[in-house]
This record gives sequence, structure tokens and C-alpha cells, in this order.
Amino acid sequence: MAFTLPELPYAYDALQPYMSKETLEFHHDKHHKAYVDTGNKLLEGSELAGKSVEEVVKAAYGQNQPLFNNAGQHYNHIHFWQWMKPNGGGAIPGALEKKIAEDLGGTDKFKADFIQAGISQFGSGWAWLAVKNGKLEIVKTPNGENPLVHGAKPILGVDVWEHSYYIDYRNRRPDYLKAFIENLVNWEHVEAMYGEATA
Repeated sequence: MAFTLPELPYAYDALQPYMSKETLEFHHDKHHKAYVDTGNKLLEGSELAGKSVEEVVKAAYGQNQPLFNNAGQHYNHIHFWQWMKPNGGGAIPGALEKKIAEDLGGTDKFKADFIQAGISQFGSGWAWLAVKNGKLEIVKTPNGENPLVHGAKPILGVDVWEHSYYIDYRNRRPDYLKAFIENLVNWEHVEAMYGEATA
């Protein structure tokens, strides 16, 4: 199954003022599209052609770096667009909030630690909330890597590549991360992924 670029689930200007129309136009239409196009070229004629994006990510890790880079970023961005919504942030759904309290020391600590993971990821990469062995954990990964290749299931991720925030925040990555967690996160999508990860 070839990679395809998903439509954004909202208008390009819907996340303003926290993420601009210009950022989404560049990030979705240029960067994500490049991962899709390059990934499809690299998949052509390979034994992984026809596999799901998750299968390609896991199989290419440590074996085929160019394919892994593009497949990983495609997977990450498919969910990144859905992890945000207009008027996002706010209250975390009950069962997930309870699990965050149990495993991560409560909502405030989780938010601070998640932001810190994003701040401290040196260079390009991602910060994640993931489920591993039934427990929630906060992790960070370089470049296009994600928790799938470390035996975990991501349920929330934030892109800390500069193209995700530089138009709007310049070098103020902490401000971008705070805006993401407080004003953009689509907790319903996180809750749905948590349900799938723990089913």
C-alpha cells in the first residue's frame, strides 16, 4: 500500500494564533509531502511494498536508513495533524488523566516533563507520551525515530524539528511546546490511541 498524504483535519488557518497558516502550508504541503514521495520511491520494488506504514517503520529500522527516515516521518506526521485541533488543550479525559496521575505523577508534572523532553531533544526530533508494558512513559527520539521501534506505542507526539515552529516562534522552542500542550492537543485522539494501545 503506497503512502498517501492525508488531508489536514481542519483548515490551514484553524490553529492560529498558536500555529500559523504559513507553518501548516510549509509543514504539511512541502515537508510531509516530501516524506511521502521519497518513501514511495524507496518502497518501489522492495519486499516491504504493500505493507502498512507501521510495518515498514519497524522493518526498515536499523536495516534501511533512508526508507526508515521517510516512513518514520510519514507515520509521525499522520498522527501529528490529528494530535492537534482548534481550541485544543483543556481537560484530559478521565481514564487517561487517572493513568497519567498513576504513572507520571499527575497532570502538571506530566506537562512539565513532556515540555522538558521536547526542549532537551538536541537538534531535530520528537517528544512522546507512549505506552510500554502497560505503563505510560515520556520519551524523546532523534530525527524521524518513534517509540514503535522501541517496543512502545505512541499516543501523543510533538514535532521539534525547526520547520514545525520556526516561522511562528523563531528559536523559542519552549514557547511552542507550551502552546502545543496548553492550546493545541486533541485529547480525544490521544484517548483513542491510548485505548488501542491498551486493548
